[in-house]
Amino acid sequence: MLNIASRMTEMASRIPENIAVAQAQQRDSSGKRTYRTVTFQELDRSSDRIARALLDDGVKPGMRIALMVRYGADFITLVFAILKSGATLVLIDPGMGMKSMLTCLAEAEPDGFAAVSPVHAVRVFLKRRFPKAVHNLTVGKRWFWGGLSLAKIRRTLSVAEAVLVPTQPDDPAAVIFTSGSTGPAKGVLYTHRMFDAQVEQIQQRYGIQPGDVDLACFPFFGLFNAVTGAVTVIPDMNPTHPAAVNPENICEAVRDWQVNQSFASPALWKKVTEYCQSRGEKMPTLKRVISAGAPISPRLLAGLKECLLPDAEIYTPYGATESLPVASVSASEVLGETAVKTNQGAGICVGRKFASLRWCVIKITDDPIERLEDAEKMPIGQMGELAVTGPQVSPRYVTRRDANPPAKMTDTDGQIWHRIGDVGYLDAEDRFWMCGRKSHRVETASGPMFTIPCEAVFNQHPQVSRSALVGVGNRGSQIPVMYIEPKPDCPLPEQLFRKELMETACNHSLTAVIKDFLFLKSFPVDIRHNVKINRELLARQAAAWHAGS
Repeated sequence: MLNIASRMTEMASRIPENIAVAQAQQRDSSGKRTYRTVTFQELDRSSDRIARALLDDGVKPGMRIALMVRYGADFITLVFAILKSGATLVLIDPGMGMKSMLTCLAEAEPDGFAAVSPVHAVRVFLKRRFPKAVHNLTVGKRWFWGGLSLAKIRRTLSVAEAVLVPTQPDDPAAVIFTSGSTGPAKGVLYTHRMFDAQVEQIQQRYGIQPGDVDLACFPFFGLFNAVTGAVTVIPDMNPTHPAAVNPENICEAVRDWQVNQSFASPALWKKVTEYCQSRGEKMPTLKRVISAGAPISPRLLAGLKECLLPDAEIYTPYGATESLPVASVSASEVLGETAVKTNQGAGICVGRKFASLRWCVIKITDDPIERLEDAEKMPIGQMGELAVTGPQVSPRYVTRRDANPPAKMTDTDGQIWHRIGDVGYLDAEDRFWMCGRKSHRVETASGPMFTIPCEAVFNQHPQVSRSALVGVGNRGSQIPVMYIEPKPDCPLPEQLFRKELMETACNHSLTAVIKDFLFLKSFPVDIRHNVKINRELLARQAAAWHAGS
């Protein structure tokens, strides 16, 4: 038997009085920030009460419960309550927009919702889209729809026996949707074995211990703290819009709780770094910073390091919703070695794989590959698509099932391999150098071009904030177009800027064929981390521009 919620119960027995969650609230009359705190024992007992109420309501193992509650102490409590009941969590990023979110929810076919009042109002109004959703729990005011109420559960079930429905390692624990930034969002199956492997690997690689204090700016990572004994500090921010964070709130939480670890998007760290640099401040208690969701530039790594003490380290784990984590690299390694090669067009070194994982690079193709032995494995240094297998790799998509054949392979031992969709190569030290998404490659008449190496050439220009390569036309004869996001205070006239960029292109073999440059004040980015460039949208805009030019 393996139910991942048992790890949290174990922590509650070991450190019952330790704070598990500290959630930022309003300031008091003196202007000091207040926090709602929950101990591990309170978290365990509260999730027991909710799990008991779900079971009494008829929830059965394997049923899907969509969780749509603002990130905070209630969110974490409900996650473990649903897991304890044996039901399957359905998690969707609300930042993807109402239309996409409703589509994903309908495809997931939930048996119920644990959600705030407005979500239930929409559910009732669109009840034909959710015919199976009969086991519902309201967080907040319950209006006319009936079902369970979180407030009533807490009032009436003051004491509850321990609840932990037995589940097997490969039983479903969650359906977690991809962001949809590179195509329709897909529901990824997470098993209890997957979650367990993720906890083990993350804890071992980063040395996370009970008593660590983590500023968790991304909901998913906050869940790991509850099973490793770390304190989850939730700052005053909207986690669906990390680029819009008030950096003062982040630094305030670090000071208030003497935070020694933090996980956040590069978009958030950019705001915090600029804030600290402008004020000459440091975050002296932070010893371990983790940045994920998209590549973080060496420039930002160097700036963030200046805001920490010399013995602190920054890590950038690499992975995907379907396979997390895959690899990790430290800022010391990047700034001391790999950044120079990245700037020269070698791609981004994402580091060495986690111990539980196996990987290989296969020849690039858009066709499905049923068996691993049918794939052509590329030698060291040769470009291809990364494929991985291990206990933290999802076996399949449970929505958009047509995406399974192009993404999954099986080896002779019956192990499922996931094709990540990233292109790059392995070096002699078994590190992966990521060169972009396979779907973003530009297939010209003279050969393929990959986004990250080509963009690195232009990102060295002092007035370029970011660049993005897209292709116009049919594969095999595409015309490469380079989008440029100038720095906000760029003094160059566009004509002169374009001339300098064309000279830069001509001086590098990777970019010599690029003749077209388009300028945008701000790039469109993904909804989840606010940092991945939406190249699909840029490609459509470039095609329209090219057709009209």
